[in-house]
Amino acid sequence: KKKLKISGRELLSVPTQVFGLEQLQVLEMSPERESCLRYRMELLPQEIGHLRNLTCLYVDSNNLKKIPAEIGTLSRLERLTLSNNSLSSLPAEMGALQRLQSLHLANNSLTELPEPLCQLRSLTFLDVSDNKIDNIPSSIRHLEKLETLLLLFNSLESLPEDVCLLRNLHTLWLGNNRLRSLPAAFGELVNLDWGYNYCSCNFEGNPLASPPPEVCSRGPEGIRDYFSSLHRI
Repeated sequence: KKKLKISGRELLSVPTQVFGLEQLQVLEMSPERESCLRYRMELLPQEIGHLRNLTCLYVDSNNLKKIPAEIGTLSRLERLTLSNNSLSSLPAEMGALQRLQSLHLANNSLTELPEPLCQLRSLTFLDVSDNKIDNIPSSIRHLEKLETLLLLFNSLESLPEDVCLLRNLHTLWLGNNRLRSLPAAFGELVNLDWGYNYCSCNFEGNPLASPPPEVCSRGPEGIRDYFSSLHRI
């Protein structure tokens, strides 16, 4: 793969020559470590749209407040990391990234799960932990290939029933939200194998009452039994 990692302490901005490298497939601009960039980008340049062959773009740990609409032209993108920025919204054009499989958005300022993300039908991994999300749209049901959904440390008070249609989910982290109840069909998420892997479903730090935490710990079967017993009453 044709890969470029931009580093160097004295670099003040992204060299414009980068955007002429049209064959580039992997671009890293994440100033996480001392050896990497000192500056913190506030804006991803519109010229990013010239890099049509990108499959991986790493721009986490900057100070990005906005993603340009031109991101939607990167039709070959499979992995995008935007964690640890200051994003409160995403452009509608992101919904065009139909090859995107892995999207990292942890530790931003999102107050809802952006609708364009629910159009990303190839997505298998989505991390939106540590935001301020209080609403998940029902269109999340379109993410049929999703295997990992990380929602911890948000402000969710409820989940839409549509989450229960994501039958390929193996890992769902819901810890440290404000959830009082789960959707009645939650027990249908049979691939959440927390019988085998304690961490595959995480509810800690929620005021759950229906079902209570001790029922949740029994896994999908226990949750199904709980809701069916309510229907019998």
